[in-house]
Amino acid sequence: MFRTPRPRLIATFTALACLTLLVVSAGLSPSGDGHGTHTQLGMPPCGWAVWLDSPCATCGMTTAFAHAADGDLAGSFVTQPMGMLLAVVVAAVFWAAVYQASTGSRVDAAFARLLRGRALAGAGALVLASWAYKIITWDSPAV
Repeated sequence: MFRTPRPRLIATFTALACLTLLVVSAGLSPSGDGHGTHTQLGMPPCGWAVWLDSPCATCGMTTAFAHAADGDLAGSFVTQPMGMLLAVVVAAVFWAAVYQASTGSRVDAAFARLLRGRALAGAGALVLASWAYKIITWDSPAV
């Protein structure tokens, strides 16, 4: 049990941030192009994609989140593999943060152990692999 309310407050804010991301994603319609869904949020088209007619490393992430929020994990993975993994991680962090905020558990320590050396290198490799996949599957005009 915590001696101060600070860890529970941090967990509460973490849960709210994750929930916000998931709710916003659920309100989006995934673009059939596999990218460009972020423009529904009033953001401009990706400059990288517009200028180079090639996807950036995060191309399709918002679309993948929108698919995942709709329960379409296969569509999410096909759109942007790392985006699907991140959507699942955000959902897991949401539930872990709710659990920590409500019980005082130290579940955050388990997540913190995951954010070290090999795991971070592995995540970086997955980002690069997902970017390569997106480049290979890129077949539509930049949006």
